[in-house]
Amino acid sequence: MNQDEMKRQAAEAALAYVEGGIIGVGTGSTVNHFIGALAGIKGRIDGAVSSSEVSTERMKGHGIPVYDLNAVGDLALYVDGADESNAQLQLIKGGGGALTREKIVAAASQRFVCIADESKLVDVLGRFPLPVEVIPMARSYVARELVKLGGTPVWREGFVTDNGNLILDVQGLQIMEPAKLEQQINNLAGVVTVGIFALRPADVLILGTPNGPRTVKA
Repeated sequence: MNQDEMKRQAAEAALAYVEGGIIGVGTGSTVNHFIGALAGIKGRIDGAVSSSEVSTERMKGHGIPVYDLNAVGDLALYVDGADESNAQLQLIKGGGGALTREKIVAAASQRFVCIADESKLVDVLGRFPLPVEVIPMARSYVARELVKLGGTPVWREGFVTDNGNLILDVQGLQIMEPAKLEQQINNLAGVVTVGIFALRPADVLILGTPNGPRTVKA
């Protein structure tokens, strides 16, 4: 079974957590499978809040109403993918560059269901380069501070986030204390947010595997 098929399997398994109302929907290749599956049961929900312009357009294309988070308040459910997860369901996200909006929607949701293929489950976070969204004028300053934390930041040239900011991808980290590092990086002047989701980890992780979807709970 190929990786894309495992992603689709995990995405379809997440439909079991959809109980109506307005749900949060993330960004990325696995989430695209979820949006496709969600379209088949769109009558069960009132609409969605999206973490990116790309997901918004995809959902609107399926006839799913998309709302501004400010207009709807807290959400019962958020479904999104991840670039890495550890056994505690602490995540690295932001490979697609939507980490800030993803973090906001996750924070506003009672339950966060993460969907991924089994390769995303790791012992220690950090092999996947850690995305950090920064205000443009702070790029060099933040990069120097990230070097002090032991990483090698690489500017994602030619990419601008939906918020008009830049991304630094930090290579070479072994993230032994995800929540601590999340706070340290978030406290740097000019950082919008970091792609560590440890202070608000996932509640449920659904992994696509060759033997069917596997559910992990922290």
